[in-house]
Amino acid sequence: MNTKNLWTSRQNSERFFKMQRIIERNDLIKWEIKDGIGILTISNPPENYLYEPEFVPLDTLQSWTADPTLKGILIHGKGKHFSAGGDLKRLFELVSENQNLEAKMAAGAVVLDHLNSTDLPLVAAIHGVCFGGGLEIALSCHIRVAAENSLFATPETGHGLLPGMGGTVWLPATVGKAHALQMILSGDMISTEEASMIGLIDFIVPRKEVFTYSFNLLKRMTKNLHSQVIKSVIKALRNTEMLPPEQAIAEETRIFCELAREESFRRLSESDT
Repeated sequence: MNTKNLWTSRQNSERFFKMQRIIERNDLIKWEIKDGIGILTISNPPENYLYEPEFVPLDTLQSWTADPTLKGILIHGKGKHFSAGGDLKRLFELVSENQNLEAKMAAGAVVLDHLNSTDLPLVAAIHGVCFGGGLEIALSCHIRVAAENSLFATPETGHGLLPGMGGTVWLPATVGKAHALQMILSGDMISTEEASMIGLIDFIVPRKEVFTYSFNLLKRMTKNLHSQVIKSVIKALRNTEMLPPEQAIAEETRIFCELAREESFRRLSESDT
């Protein structure tokens, strides 16, 4: 047998299975744009487990969010649940296969950081369970809308782990250190009402209305606004978290003047036509 042909055949086979795996993983996340709102669906029912930490390839997500027609992003889960978090069986398979788990977890954190740093309003439409990595996805959003009777938890400690994609950073920043410590160490589930009381979620709506409410919320916030205005508001608000107050105010002034120049030019252009 020709060893060169055998090697080529093996390379083609490995390439096929690698490509097939990427396709299968991408099938677990759906993306569409409706009326300027990007809809990201976690599509691995019934629990919507995340097959890998990098639940959507970063370059794919970057291409989706770079669409100039976007005015906001809505994240939700297909079926009964938002997401029950990481697939533990798959996680421990990665360890047993001597895969570079740290690199994979870091890649997942980068995906969430990209979502959080996108200059667009992000809304999580939560229903059913929102656990572990699913909760970390929700925490990467600016606004969290939850259906009645939803459940929230960080169950990692019960499996000998801890939140691994930013949960120990974002959760205390959202609910305070005391509530975050209680949730993470106990692993206990909390209800929608409890989540609202500690500031984990922003709105409670009936289960059948959670998606529509979230979508319409984004539409109301962004309708009739130019995308540059939307992105400027997100940048200015983010600066309040990243910069000292004096610098954040100086940046706000700079952005205001930049928008004023652009708006003045637009109005002059319209008056000339």
